[in-house]
Amino acid sequence: MSARSDVVDWALECYHDLDFGVVHGWLEEESGRTAAGYLPVYAPREIIHACGMLPVGIYGGGDQLEIIRGDAFYQSYICHLPRSVVELAQSGRLDFLSAMLFPSTCDVIRNLSGMWQLLFPEQYVRYLDLPHQRNTELGGAFWERELRTLLKDLGEVSGRTATEEDLKRSIGVYREVRHLILELYRVRREEPWLVPTEELYLLMRAAEVVPPETFLEQGRAYLEAVHAEPGRRRDNSRVVIVGAFCEQPPLGLIKTIERAGCYIVDDDFLVGNRLLEQDVPTDGDPVRALADTFIRHASKTSILYEPDPAGKRHLMAERVAAAGADGVIFAAPSFCDPALLDRPMLRAGAEAEGIPCIAFKYSENSGQFQQFREQAGTFSDAIKLWGGT
Repeated sequence: MSARSDVVDWALECYHDLDFGVVHGWLEEESGRTAAGYLPVYAPREIIHACGMLPVGIYGGGDQLEIIRGDAFYQSYICHLPRSVVELAQSGRLDFLSAMLFPSTCDVIRNLSGMWQLLFPEQYVRYLDLPHQRNTELGGAFWERELRTLLKDLGEVSGRTATEEDLKRSIGVYREVRHLILELYRVRREEPWLVPTEELYLLMRAAEVVPPETFLEQGRAYLEAVHAEPGRRRDNSRVVIVGAFCEQPPLGLIKTIERAGCYIVDDDFLVGNRLLEQDVPTDGDPVRALADTFIRHASKTSILYEPDPAGKRHLMAERVAAAGADGVIFAAPSFCDPALLDRPMLRAGAEAEGIPCIAFKYSENSGQFQQFREQAGTFSDAIKLWGGT
């Protein structure tokens, strides 16, 4: 076994483990440890970490979990993720959590937070109402107040009141995590044959359930290994994936797209781990620094209000240029209101710039990929033959 295979196998094990064995292992290492779960898209992991808790991303059961009890809680015309998360909880797999955070991604997640309070009254539950005013006087003051409340509440849950120094240390740790993720994405963008997206995605999923220090160790080992074990360069088209920021695509779909002749050179998978486009300062008040960085430097995504529609119309052209991509694949979960409402505007802006696009919908438990393979393969061939014309 190579060093690269060791890291990928470790990440794959984390991805497939619906019982969260790595989290249980961390909790059992020391008495009194606690964990806080969060749903997509964004949660301030620095706050959770500073309170001595392990931040744990909850992304449903994917294609590994049959939904039985979860279907009793939601209509059939909503996305798959909340039913899958309820199924995990009803099976007892999330009993280890002391807290659960629900960011304001959409109405479905908001309703899930209320449902959670009724189903699991012993857990601390909070609906994180992310700010939508991009100014410090309104949005910044609101988000700072929310973060201070969360810091206080999680400190009471964990039994560890976070000091200013604790929070600064956590900000520093997650700065390292963000830098490593951006470096992985840079290498994938510049030499995608070195970092297949299926491997990068597995690393990102593992990062959602392990301590940040563990991810830093494994991620750095992977980066070192990919340069020592380079893959073979292929004549693939370079594409950007858009719309998969919340309910995640099955791993088989990511493999299918790349094996059909597309290098994925930019994406919004697990975008919460790099939503902040600038480092959070560690001088001054750390809570205010977190709030200000979100207000000033959160990347544009469908869960955040964009006051200027023209900004989103130009977004795809900007991302394609930055990634050196040839086209865009709009891949969104079925019934995902934020992604599907933005898609016409984003696609119109891309096509106005002559950027080739295709679109399809998926579910996290999709098991048949032939239609996606045919679409992605035809798209890649068309780009090679005719480019953006």
